[in-house]
Amino acid sequence: MTVADAPVPELASRARDVGGSPVRDILAVTARPEVINFAGGLPAPELFDADGIAAAFRAVLAETPERALQYSTTEGEPSLRAALAERFAVRGLATVADDLLVTTGSQQGLSLLATALVEPGDTVLVEDPCYLAALQAFAFAGARVVPVPCDGAGIDPDALDALVVRHRPKLLYTVPTFQNPTGRTLPAERRAAIARIAGRRGLWIVEDDPYGELRFEGERVPWVATYPGAEDRTVLLGSFSKVMAPGLRLGWLRGPAALVRACVVAKQAADLHTPTVNQLAAARYLADCDLDAHVARVGGVYRERRDAMLAGLGEVLPSGARWGRPEGGMFVWVTLPSGWDAGALLPSVIAHDVAYVPGAPFFAGAPDVGTLRLCFVTQAVDEIGEGLRRLGAGLKDLRRSPRP
Repeated sequence: MTVADAPVPELASRARDVGGSPVRDILAVTARPEVINFAGGLPAPELFDADGIAAAFRAVLAETPERALQYSTTEGEPSLRAALAERFAVRGLATVADDLLVTTGSQQGLSLLATALVEPGDTVLVEDPCYLAALQAFAFAGARVVPVPCDGAGIDPDALDALVVRHRPKLLYTVPTFQNPTGRTLPAERRAAIARIAGRRGLWIVEDDPYGELRFEGERVPWVATYPGAEDRTVLLGSFSKVMAPGLRLGWLRGPAALVRACVVAKQAADLHTPTVNQLAAARYLADCDLDAHVARVGGVYRERRDAMLAGLGEVLPSGARWGRPEGGMFVWVTLPSGWDAGALLPSVIAHDVAYVPGAPFFAGAPDVGTLRLCFVTQAVDEIGEGLRRLGAGLKDLRRSPRP
């Protein structure tokens, strides 16, 4: 064999073993404009404050182009970190700029935490079901991912405590408010119980909060990070993706100083810093515009869309199907009757030019193949009605598919 014939080295095992995102795969398949897509978690683009964001970019490029187009510090632009700290403080969590690291979307925050906290073989606890990209991030880090039993209200604290004793995990990952994929919100008493467990047993909590500001009804529940026992061991992730615009790729990580510093070093190795001009434009937007008023307007529209979806589900889903009623966020979680397989049904449903995400990939343990996730925010009310009509037609064309 000549040198030219020698094979190239194999990919790292993590690159071979960790699969892609089924959501992204479905979005690629359903990119045709005629498809009504309930699969993606995409904010409604017509509701972006494009004028306000454009004005913010124009201002920073006109007034400080030499700064906006230059390298920045890894921690993030001071003006944006200060504005974020103020927003935390107003909502009851005392925060200073040094508590924060600006990330390229909150997904990068997850990746940085996995790098900084997780050794190969460490146990990570997650909700069951769990946000897909979190499962990917922890799998890439070589973690052993163990699901925590949940009910309609979220994590079962007693089950969590037993798993912590049994597995001695490094961290618990949770989306406690309008969870992805289920839309459920963890009640205050369970948040307090989780905080006590973390403090008593020695456990990091990664609290992911991309949807918390999208509340349509009910009272806001404080972050887990505010409860006794959790203060010095909770990392709180947030993002502008769902409330300003996902294309900005702006998120943040709030946590104890030593962990934030470790994530800064990991970020230096990943991308040096989040784009300067995007950070400055976001800070300018927060200074010149009323983001809370914008979010309230968006929330009003999203509530109408949620109501339209909830009102129509009973007419199109098979008898015996169950679904939740989220108080905010973006998703409705559906459980089909016994004998139905949402993944097996999907190709035939897509043939009717409508799509959803099967629930099975969201489970770290044994999947429930009869579940699916519907996003209600991307389409207008009339499109939701038509999408549900198509979904119903697709389901009526199919016979029951036995569970494997």
